[in-house]
Amino acid sequence: MDALSIMFVVVVAGLHLYFLWLEMFVWTTRGPKVFTSLPKHLFEPTKAMAANQGLYNGFLSAGLVWALFIQTDEWSKNVAAFFFLCVIVAGIYGAVSVSRKIFFVQGLPALLGLVSLAV
Repeated sequence: MDALSIMFVVVVAGLHLYFLWLEMFVWTTRGPKVFTSLPKHLFEPTKAMAANQGLYNGFLSAGLVWALFIQTDEWSKNVAAFFFLCVIVAGIYGAVSVSRKIFFVQGLPALLGLVSLAV
């Protein structure tokens, strides 16, 4: 994997680690400051749901980090491509179902990462 692709893997993995932290550990304290469109009274009742979502973000991050440790370049790219595609699909779904901003925060960096693997 070249340096540009590695940079995108690190950035997207880092974003998803941040989402994991936000949704699993500080949902009721930091969450209301980040997700200002959600009424504050909903953070406590949605704590378990957000933690579950954070866990999925952790799996996406783990898969991307795993790709960095694979010695065979072809397989490293294949694994990174798979997890980039997972993030892109999640970003598209989030854009359609919640807010277009989700695609730009999640999906676009993963899309750029996927493109970087192809060049």
